[in-house]
Amino acid sequence: MRVALHTKVRADRVDEYEAAHREVPKELTAAIRDAGATSWTIWRSGTHLFHLLECEDYARLLAALKELPVNVAWQARMVQLLEVVHDYSDEGTDASLPVVWELP
Repeated sequence: MRVALHTKVRADRVDEYEAAHREVPKELTAAIRDAGATSWTIWRSGTHLFHLLECEDYARLLAALKELPVNVAWQARMVQLLEVVHDYSDEGTDASLPVVWELP
């Protein structure tokens, strides 16, 4: 399945956000893959962040990562950098962007 997400980085933290993503812990990327993700891309337009995640089951992925210490630490770091933060821990699929159109 593909999941699109939208977040917003704080205007004064863009450089720090991008720097953090150049050094995502290998333990976290491995955990994300183990939880069923096959790809995750983030684009930035100004302070707006658009994520496209491909995974087997988004709710299951979130549940697998929820209590994982490396993810908990990463989320604590991201909360300091983001202006718009969604709580993906419970109703995760509700945070995704609805599909408006796809090329047939």
